[in-house]
This record gives sequence, structure tokens and C-alpha cells, in this order.
Amino acid sequence: MRLILAGILLASAIATQTPASTQTMRVDYFHTGNTKQELFSLDEVVVEPAAWPGPANQADDILRYGAYGFDVRDAASKRLVFSRGFGSIYDEWVTTEEAASMTRTFHESVRFPVPPAPVTLSIRKRGAGNTWREVWTVGVDPKNMFVNTAVPDPAPGPVIELMKNGDSATKVDLLLLGDGYTAAERGKSEGDAKKLVDVLFATSPFKERRSDFNVWGLVPASRESGISRPSLGIHRSNPVGSTYDAFGSERYVLAFDNKAFRRLASFAPYDVVEIVVNGRTYGGGGIYGLYSTVAADNAFAPYVFVHEFGHHFAALADEYYTSPVAYLPSTTREEPWEPNVTALLDPKTLKWRDLVKPGTPLPTRWEKETYENASRESQARRAQLRKEARPESEMEALFEEERKRDEAMFTKYRGLVGAYEGAKYEAKGYYRPEANCIMFTRTNFFCEVCKRALHQVIDTYTKP
Repeated sequence: MRLILAGILLASAIATQTPASTQTMRVDYFHTGNTKQELFSLDEVVVEPAAWPGPANQADDILRYGAYGFDVRDAASKRLVFSRGFGSIYDEWVTTEEAASMTRTFHESVRFPVPPAPVTLSIRKRGAGNTWREVWTVGVDPKNMFVNTAVPDPAPGPVIELMKNGDSATKVDLLLLGDGYTAAERGKSEGDAKKLVDVLFATSPFKERRSDFNVWGLVPASRESGISRPSLGIHRSNPVGSTYDAFGSERYVLAFDNKAFRRLASFAPYDVVEIVVNGRTYGGGGIYGLYSTVAADNAFAPYVFVHEFGHHFAALADEYYTSPVAYLPSTTREEPWEPNVTALLDPKTLKWRDLVKPGTPLPTRWEKETYENASRESQARRAQLRKEARPESEMEALFEEERKRDEAMFTKYRGLVGAYEGAKYEAKGYYRPEANCIMFTRTNFFCEVCKRALHQVIDTYTKP
């Protein structure tokens, strides 16, 4: 579908205070559909209060990650001026059973530097064979009077400088956005954020690239402590709108109110966002180019924080396959676009072949059956703990037992890059680069392929 909406957008009052090229434009739109159809419609165009945080001269998205992407072209010359890939809640939802029986609408946004002249914004979607097709186009006129330049009200409070290493234009700006913290819990929120920052930058490759990051914090006050957990009848009206039970998965934490999220985040410079929720129950989530989430008080919050940030920041796929998920199994075996999983259709063209030592068999043998038997037993125990509403400490004890078991099983494979069957929620047909990685189990390290992917993404912000 190609939908052209012309004559929309943009005159910025903020641009009179700061040069236009440094301001951030946000196009908000509605994404509607089901498994058979897909529609887009414009909500509004916004100039955010914070300046553009990234390099303004980096037109082409060389990584081409994401199920979707967007291109911004000068309307007169057709020259590409900005491009990014991204994931979305819609893209995940459409793979669930619900999408086959009903239509839903999700609010989404794309951000880019305010252009000096009219541009054309195009949304593209990845299809069969990893080819792209244009699904929506809208004209953006920087002189249109209907562009929203108002500063959102109320403001979420002061921006907290957690780590500053230089100008935002040459750094990755990470925002930790608190949710479910009352005004009285502001100190706790800041403490939680600082602990998670320490964890991230103790983990390679972030440890080695610490100087390439700025980290900021925002803590909008909630009326009540904690976030929604519908499966237990708990509902909260929090600033960001975070909730457990996304897509019916008790551990999956998402924020479905994109407008509220974007308005709050717009007060800080950000390239990437981690929503830190005030909760003890194990949970989190991560979507490439959108945000990641973590429940701060769980004993495994350090693992969840880093794992989910891998999704959000570098499009790393889940490598686990024995835990229940809401997504339907794939019906084809095309090569995945994510950098850390493969269908191994041709071992000679394996995307990480250069990291495989000569003589390493592809596929690579590992104790798959032993692992699966142990994992099935753990999953049954986990389900029973949730069914009986046992204390979270018992779930944490089970996770620690699993972690020790997995470490003992996989230590001998450490650093051996190959193609290990079992990844991307599927026991067969998808392969991961190493036997163990933080994208597979609750370990504390990334495999070599994931580390390389993370370095590459950092470079796009710091070495344009």
C-alpha cells in the first residue's frame, strides 16, 4: 500500500531559540492492521523540547536492521537526508494468535533532525527474502502552521546527569526513564538507575566503550507505587503506562501508551531508552529502536537489563527457545535479518563465518537433548510457582539453580564460535553463534558475534 498525504507539517517556535538543524522532529502516527491488512495514518508532527542528540549528517542507515525502516528525502532533489531501521509493538503483536482474529491500532513515532526544507517521509517494511517495500509516504513541510511546538505539560522533573562523556552529537545518549515510582521514592529510583548503569558498563563491550556514552535519568512521579499486573488484577495509572503481561506473557513488560512515553522522554537527549519499572516480579522487554524495560527490584534485574538492552540497541535476537512466548512459530526458514541468529541455509555464507575457527563443524554439536530435558523440567516448576503465587524469592532461587546448571554445562564451549541449533524461539532450523550468551541463558556475557554487533552500532553514533 502506498498512501500519500501532502501538505502536512512544520513551523517551530523552538527553532527561533536554537538553529533548526539541531532540533528534533517527531512524526507521530497510527499503525493499524491484522494478519491480512495494514494501514498507517498521521497523528501529528512535533518539535521536541530537547535538541537532536545524534549525528545530523549521517544519512544512510548502513546496518539496515529492523522489521521496518524509514527514509527522509529532500522533496525537491529526492536526496536521502536521514534513514533508520526500527522495530515496533505492532510487528510483534501481528505474530500472535490475536492478530488473526481482530484488528488493532498502535501509536508509533519516528524521530529525525528538523529539516531545513520540505521532505518526504517514507516507511518501509521488510518482506520475503529480506527485501524492502514502501508502505506509507507522507510529505513534511517545515513551514506548515500545524506542527506542534508546545512544550509538554506537566514536565517530568529535572533531567539527572548519570554519566557525561562529551557532546551528544558524538556519543550514544542513553535515557533511564523511571515508572511506578512515587515522589517519595525518587531517591530509590535514582539509586536503581545508578546500579543498573554500573552493571551495563561492567559488561563487555560496554565496559570498553564506556567513554562513548552519556547516560541521563528522568523520574516522573507516579500516584501509586509499582506498575500494572493485570493477571493479578493490579492496574495502575502511571506516567509511562508500563505493564506486565504484555501479549499474555506474565514476564513481558511493555508500555503501550507511546504518546505518553514520547512526551516524557522528549525532555532529555536520547538515542536509546531503558524504562526502569518499580517492581520486584521478574520481567522486562526490549524492541529494537523503541525502548527496553526492566523490573528493578528482582535479583535478576542486572541480567534482564543487559539482555533487553541488547534487543533495543543492537537488534539482537533472543537465542533461547524453551521458554513459552506469545508468538506463533514461523512457517518459513528464510535467513533472519538479526545479526546473531541464522537459518544456516548455506554454511559457506554464514554471516559470522570469519569468526569460526577452521575445522569447526557447521552445524556445531552440543548437549542439546540434555539441555532441553533439564529446561523442560525447570519450565514446569516455574509455571507451578506462578500458579501457586509463591514468593518471588522462590522464583529467584529457581533461576539461580538454572544459571549454575547452565554455566557448568556450557563452560567448555566458551569462545567456540559455530552454529548451534536452537534459537529465535525454535528448537530446530535456527542457530546461534555460541553455545552460551546472555541472549540465550541468564549468564553475564555476550558471545563474540553479539559483541561485534554492539560495537558496530556504537560506531554508527560515535564515528559517523
